[in-house]
Amino acid sequence: MKEKIIYCLQRERILCVAFVLALVSMLFVRPDFTYITYIDFRMLAILFCLMGVMAGLKDIGFFQWVAELLLSKVQKVWQLVLGLVLLCFFSAMLITNDVALITFVPFTFTIFALIGSQIKKQLLIPIVVLQTIAANLGSMLTPIGNPQNLYLYSKSGISLCSFVVLMLPYTLFALLLTVIWCFALLKMYPTKLACFIEERRKISGTRGQLFIYAILFGLVLLTVARLIPYGITLGITIIGLLIVNKRIFLQLDYSLLLTFIGFFIFIGNMGRLPAFHQFLQQVVCDHELLVAVTASQIISNVPAALLLSGFTDNYTDLLIGVNLGGLGTLIASMASLISYKLVVREANELKSAYFRYFTAANICFLLLLLLFTVVYR
Repeated sequence: MKEKIIYCLQRERILCVAFVLALVSMLFVRPDFTYITYIDFRMLAILFCLMGVMAGLKDIGFFQWVAELLLSKVQKVWQLVLGLVLLCFFSAMLITNDVALITFVPFTFTIFALIGSQIKKQLLIPIVVLQTIAANLGSMLTPIGNPQNLYLYSKSGISLCSFVVLMLPYTLFALLLTVIWCFALLKMYPTKLACFIEERRKISGTRGQLFIYAILFGLVLLTVARLIPYGITLGITIIGLLIVNKRIFLQLDYSLLLTFIGFFIFIGNMGRLPAFHQFLQQVVCDHELLVAVTASQIISNVPAALLLSGFTDNYTDLLIGVNLGGLGTLIASMASLISYKLVVREANELKSAYFRYFTAANICFLLLLLLFTVVYR
């Protein structure tokens, strides 16, 4: 029992931190009816629906089918590298950075199991690192790309078009950096592709299941665009998932939802303490971008977005900061831990080399994007 508790605490550290902070804040602000106003139910409902639809599509093998379809004609190394990396970059815009990595990093290990040992030795670590960076950077373009975007989009009230226009220059520059890094990698490790995908697996689900998931995903997008009330989408999504596959509810990341609730309570309570509110406002004011990047390196970008949003109205800089802040340390973006855990599971002997390459590449990308931000602004 004790070992299980320790394991859970280690696995859900951010959730534990969120609830410890919430409980401590309750000592200063006793629970009352105002607590209910802390929680952004719209954002939580959209996130729940999005996780449900993505889990359903993954369950029927849709993403694996798409990946194999796109890579079925690959015959050259540069096509393989760009295909695997850009698959994460663009798919993260719609299916979130977490789902992109959960789906396509294992697919990368499958691909490398089919090809020559030399190319595997040279390119496996760099490609998985680039996939992780690509997913984190590609996801910043849309409100549904990652949890912090969805939260800040909901809180700021910015329009969908304005959101995309704001993040587009940073996304395009990130795409350019990613492509350049890929070709530089190929130049450094010239090698030949031993084989390529010839046969593709079919989607395991029925057309009816795929149709229902497509409808539900469309409803989520319309809700994000504020064209449909979130309550309607939540109800229809729950009914749809119950009809298609009840087991999907067991696959959802409820810890993420609970983490948000914990931070909502903490931020709400701290905002009601004049001294603390004034102090943090002074620290954040006019430095939102750099504070967000720095905080993300320590507590990850989702908690950073939640925490700092309670003490500034400059959501533009905060949004850019927490997205760029996903680069850097291994915990700067929780999605990055997904790739690391997969590397440990599939190739434990490479974890040290992976960590070194990951850190070096992330710092380079972060510095270049910060330099671009200074020049662009």
